[in-house]
Amino acid sequence: MEKAKLNDDFRVVMVGGSAGSLEVIIKMLGSLVNNRLAILLIVHRKGSIHSSLANLLDMKTAVIVKEAEEKEFIKPGYVYIAPADYHLLIERNGSMSLDYSEKINFSRPSIDVSFECAADVFGDRVIGILLSGGNADGVEGLKTIRKAGGICVVQDPGSALVSYMPQHAMNEMEPDKTLNGGEIADFLNDIP
Repeated sequence: MEKAKLNDDFRVVMVGGSAGSLEVIIKMLGSLVNNRLAILLIVHRKGSIHSSLANLLDMKTAVIVKEAEEKEFIKPGYVYIAPADYHLLIERNGSMSLDYSEKINFSRPSIDVSFECAADVFGDRVIGILLSGGNADGVEGLKTIRKAGGICVVQDPGSALVSYMPQHAMNEMEPDKTLNGGEIADFLNDIP
């Protein structure tokens, strides 16, 4: 079995979103040129809706976009999407696993679960980005990323189509950055 290198060669960017986040994700990936990042997208969606989300997003960016697979290792230069109706977990060896346990914050995949796993495995190399959405999922995950020394970014609630999720994060913590949807790609492209 292939072994992952858990070293300091790349950063892991966790992006969580729900209602209203797809437009921001498309804009972000369309302007992304930094291939030294591994990006994991946790988007609330139904299996029948956006079932070809990876194909749609792959056409919009220069990096490779794919749905995350069981036991696949996280690598820089890739965008991984949590499959609909599965929690995306990250193992200590840097591989991903899929879980069908109960919903958290009425959601599967849960942003909190994935953010917390990433913080536990990658520590201060994690960047958590919370986008538009209509529930509180992701806030506890951002707090865990902060405790691990990672960077927390929240979409400006005023620029979010559905402001509840980013506003809830702003009420619960002070993010390192608050960016509108168009600024997120520039932020990611500037990361060394």
